[in-house]
Amino acid sequence: MTDRLMLLDAASLYFRAFYGVPDTVTAPDGTPVNAVRGLLDIVAKLVRTYRPQALVACWDDDWRPAWRVALLPGYKAHRVARVVPGGPDVEEVPERLAAQVPLIRETLAVLAVPVVGAAGYEADDVIGTLAARAGGPVDVVTGDRDLFQLVDDDRDVRVVYTARGMSNLKTVTDRDLVEMYGVHGRQYADFAALRGDPSDGLPGIAGIGEKSAAALLAAHGDLAGIRAAAAAGEGMTARVRSRLVDGADYLDVAPTVVAVARDVPVTAGAARLQVPDATARARAEEHARRWGLGGAMTRALDAVAEAAAAV
Repeated sequence: MTDRLMLLDAASLYFRAFYGVPDTVTAPDGTPVNAVRGLLDIVAKLVRTYRPQALVACWDDDWRPAWRVALLPGYKAHRVARVVPGGPDVEEVPERLAAQVPLIRETLAVLAVPVVGAAGYEADDVIGTLAARAGGPVDVVTGDRDLFQLVDDDRDVRVVYTARGMSNLKTVTDRDLVEMYGVHGRQYADFAALRGDPSDGLPGIAGIGEKSAAALLAAHGDLAGIRAAAAAGEGMTARVRSRLVDGADYLDVAPTVVAVARDVPVTAGAARLQVPDATARARAEEHARRWGLGGAMTRALDAVAEAAAAV
């Protein structure tokens, strides 16, 4: 049986953990650890529920890449806390969460979950690259709809969607995307570009929402087909054609900004789950004691051990 690879959108999950566990949860020295503890329980639930044989935490080495900003200056601009000449800019993150990010990385290392990022790229791009390279089935865990573009039933690439909460996870396949939005995974990036996404600073095309974007893609296949039809004055109303023509400058760049890169120069660590030996457990237990992680580390370790032993 081919290994099932699970790719974690790390920032998406640790933000969820931070807001899901009270920030009054602290280590013995007073350091906030609610996001760390919450993330360990998220990992435990995911591994127990989906039984991956391999696991990678994908990291935002650059949450707002300069090459995307050069194409679309408003990209994530509303989330910039401080501009850094030469970048990457500093993202607006709650102070008590920012303080935990180094500890999150350390804790994942203790759990033997490799953290993989790439300079100049977002976690989405790392996920897209590792999913493209995978020789077997892939589960992408995220609360970000942008990653729906990776869904591919033929290759068994699914998204485990967390936006509804960890008690209401949804496994999204291509069939689900058609039911939810009327588009296939391969069309989702074009769909998102047309519709826009205020959370990422993507304006979309004025007057074109989800239903009209889906209808255009159903009629013309992809954004290139839609623009060709608009240029020819065919297959759409004059009003829609006018909106597409008026948005030509945006449509020239949006697809590149929205599309997840699939050729990022990343070297993934040994991702296959391993049963923790006595040394690994002792190290994890000491880490948990030092940082007040309670039973969360034990639950995560046990889940990893069970999944690894089942291979």
